Amino acid sequence: MIGIDLFSGAGGMSLGAETAGIDVQQVIESDKYAAATYLANNQLKHGMFNDDIRLFRPKKIAGRDNGGLVVFGGPPCQGFSTSNQRTRSLDNENNWLFKEFIRVVNEYRPDWFIFENVKGILETENGVFVEQIVEQFQKLGYTVSSQLLDATGFGIPQRRARFFIVGNLQGKTFEFPLPTHKKAVTVAQALNDLPILSNGASECYLKYRKPATNKYAKLLRNADKGCFNNLVTRNGDLIIERYKHIPQGGNWENIPDRLMSNYTDKTRCHTGIYRRLELNKPSVVIGNYRKNMLIHPTEARGLSVREAARLQSFPDNFVFKGTIGFQQQQVGNAVPPLLAKVLFKKLLES
Repeated sequence: MIGIDLFSGAGGMSLGAETAGIDVQQVIESDKYAAATYLANNQLKHGMFNDDIRLFRPKKIAGRDNGGLVVFGGPPCQGFSTSNQRTRSLDNENNWLFKEFIRVVNEYRPDWFIFENVKGILETENGVFVEQIVEQFQKLGYTVSSQLLDATGFGIPQRRARFFIVGNLQGKTFEFPLPTHKKAVTVAQALNDLPILSNGASECYLKYRKPATNKYAKLLRNADKGCFNNLVTRNGDLIIERYKHIPQGGNWENIPDRLMSNYTDKTRCHTGIYRRLELNKPSVVIGNYRKNMLIHPTEARGLSVREAARLQSFPDNFVFKGTIGFQQQQVGNAVPPLLAKVLFKKLLES
């Protein structure tokens, strides 16, 4: 089966699709750094359209009649995030880019499509976006199913709920996969073998600090015994001092008032700010983890790009491109590849 990835980002969904057995041939991504990451990790038969999707015109896909075609992807989700109360409305232009997804589906008429977004899209403007998306796909002749999937139920060490809409042009009703893991994978299992790093670390490649002792880490480890993108944001002394007061599972509320004097009213801080991860539990959502000051479970520093990628289920030989800020954004925006793999395998079975 041939795949077309819209709004690909770094390529989390494509990686899941490829490992499930789908040949991804065409990709559309507007951000040049995310596109560079994608191309550094993949070879494409029809190339990367690195521009605004509104300028994209479908190309003929050779071989689609042999195994079918699936169009997939997730339009920009920041405008639907529950942590974004400023542009979470009908007025946010990017919230309407789902229309481009529908346009491409209409022009290609694939056998299947998979539309992905954050849980918040169900709640934004009382669900009007989801209603419109489903209605328009149905008008195109697709049988549509939708469901929230929680990453922890599929062996990913992160409490991350993603909303999926799956459609079929031949009248088949897609049955979503059931959770595969009753016991959650923990932060400790995900990170314990990775290199020890300091505040502001900038090592592209480092050896592992010890052998992996669990199935999850072994699955993601690089065969040559090392990992890429060991980059950590360099925080100032005041930030590091704040980190030292926060226990596992704690947040800004644990920071003494004397260290928060630059906040006019610290009680207005979001609960996710200065959150230290807990070793024996899955991680909180890996979103904009630099801005949120997400803290390593045992060290006085932020998460490295590789550590965040591990919590997202990217393999250690997957290389992110761009400055550290762009790499962090790519990891945070991605669909966990292992979650995508489960979904695509179920689609192929259908």
